[in-house]
Amino acid sequence: MAKLSPEIRERYKKLQKLARYHQELYHTKDEPEITDEAYDSLAKELTELEEKYPKLKVKGGVSERVGGKIIEGFKKAHHKVRQYSLDNVFNYEELQKWEEKILRILDKEGIKEKPQYVAELKIDGLKIVLTYVNGKLNTAVTRGDGVMGEDVTENVKTIKSVPLEIPKKGETIVSGEIWMPYSEFERINEERKKASEPLFANPRNSTAGTIRQLDTGVTASRRLETFIYDLEEEGLNQVDELNGLTKLGFQVNPYVKEFNSLDEIEKHYKKWSKDKKKVNYGVDGLVVKVNQKNLQNILGFTGKSPRFAVAYKFPAEQSTTVVKDIVLQVGRTGTITPVAQLRPVFVDGSTVSRATLHNEDEIKRLDVRIGDTVILQKAGDIIPDIVRVLTEFRDGSQKAYKFPSKVSACGGDGKIERVPGQAAWRCANKNSFEQIKRKFHYFVSKKAFNIDGLGPQIVDKFLELGLITNFDDIFTLETGDILPLEGFKEKSVENLLREIEKAKQVTLPRFLIGLSIEQVGEETAIDLANHFGSLEKVRKSSLEELQAIDGVGEVVGKSVFDWFRDKENARLVDRLLKHVETENPKVVSKKLSGKTFVLTGTMGSMTRDEAKREIRIAGGNVSSSVSKETDYVVAGEKVGSKLDDAKKLRVKVLSEKEFKTLIK
Repeated sequence: MAKLSPEIRERYKKLQKLARYHQELYHTKDEPEITDEAYDSLAKELTELEEKYPKLKVKGGVSERVGGKIIEGFKKAHHKVRQYSLDNVFNYEELQKWEEKILRILDKEGIKEKPQYVAELKIDGLKIVLTYVNGKLNTAVTRGDGVMGEDVTENVKTIKSVPLEIPKKGETIVSGEIWMPYSEFERINEERKKASEPLFANPRNSTAGTIRQLDTGVTASRRLETFIYDLEEEGLNQVDELNGLTKLGFQVNPYVKEFNSLDEIEKHYKKWSKDKKKVNYGVDGLVVKVNQKNLQNILGFTGKSPRFAVAYKFPAEQSTTVVKDIVLQVGRTGTITPVAQLRPVFVDGSTVSRATLHNEDEIKRLDVRIGDTVILQKAGDIIPDIVRVLTEFRDGSQKAYKFPSKVSACGGDGKIERVPGQAAWRCANKNSFEQIKRKFHYFVSKKAFNIDGLGPQIVDKFLELGLITNFDDIFTLETGDILPLEGFKEKSVENLLREIEKAKQVTLPRFLIGLSIEQVGEETAIDLANHFGSLEKVRKSSLEELQAIDGVGEVVGKSVFDWFRDKENARLVDRLLKHVETENPKVVSKKLSGKTFVLTGTMGSMTRDEAKREIRIAGGNVSSSVSKETDYVVAGEKVGSKLDDAKKLRVKVLSEKEFKTLIK
């Protein structure tokens, strides 16, 4: 039985008290302070503690009344018309602020015409852009980053509600949502269950996974549907545009309504908040648009969203968890974003372990501290938000976060500065993000941790989204952190996480290489590993001992010594060692002891890295250049100048066949 500590007892007591309090508010007073999802999350943690520590369970307690429970294989395609994502609002006050903003813009332009509105259901699916040329379907492309998406034309052609031909000449571009009926989602999951396959988390994930199948037969076997809502043409208001799409043969969602005021929209919103489960597809809010096209054109777009439209989201799914740490993520432009590292929690159909805190002001507004219990909200974004701190759980052990004056990830002296007119901070060193990317690329490369599937583009995306900030973050990634990203599906996430798991066993030289210590390359890392035999001895070594190692010397020795004495670096290594085990490759033979090899050209039966490993296993050394101390030069095909150097210095040259005979 697990050990029952005083801290666990105290948390259980607070869980009982808080759950009772919110239970009474919800059931008795009809005045809930938190969402059903957040309450269920508290109750689930309470139940799990009771299962782990049966002595905790209180008779008549809460648990007795409440249960708690860009893709490889697809070519990329540029969008002829830039695709945007909608800004979200989550309550009537935010909707009013959106209207105030557009009225100010129109007033500034001297427009007196009053906006009228159209509300459409916001379908929880996968956006698709269809292009027709002279009436025939030419391409079907996912939204991607708005500029470029995935060409999924052949799969989309299997969807019966997508017309292959329309009565219209010239080029016609429309966009809409691909979705999966709940009934189809349940059927597919039932089949997967019988086949002992992992279940899809929700219809949206199932839709994305289906449309990105390399086998069009699989896509055709699953009944996908579409609702088209946008036609790239001038002169129509929004309602006329939808009617025009219907006449062209597209399937348009029937629940479209015009409004003259936000009060009318609010009533409609409340109705659909209750009725959303009455339709056979996922609905997560309303899309509110200015109806008049002339006003839409005046309002225009921001860098990512149309000003004339907004997503009025239904109450988001929420959960509770604990903030384990707060780290700073340096973005592509050097902007610094605080990210909360969380106890992994299931929310919106997947497990997440990170939440954005946006900026220093947001940390202060929430008064979020390391160790706090918080309510987490995932409202369709990749990185969730912390919406509230449950201060009832504080016991004095929580630590307030102080924004630093320097951030080592910025490079240089690490200085940071305020972004003029904003609450954000940024690196004073403008090249910091490029430096960070290069270090991460090297960390996961074949020479270092060798994480197959985690290439430069994926690393860059993870960095920009704040999924990883330090090297050790790679080993804490969860399925739910990655699956929502464009270009990922269940199998690719599973493969990547398996490769990350494999990388947790790493040789000492590879570990040292991955740290990007200045002056330490492959050969130096091997020299250090061979001399000390363990990472702990490397960390504790003196400057004199390092500089005395053959092949290391004064400059490199000081670089290694200084790197391990840096407090930030020391903490990084400590964190890595919580996930990673290092081992030093053992020399199994002394056959080549004291012999130095240089490799040149390509070998047919093994890679250069494999050849180096064989030499070291037999006790030999590998050098990158030919000198008088070189014993053998191994020459493959397409050799370089090293062969000429060997002949000049009369160094013995081995063919690949002779080399393999020697190392046997």
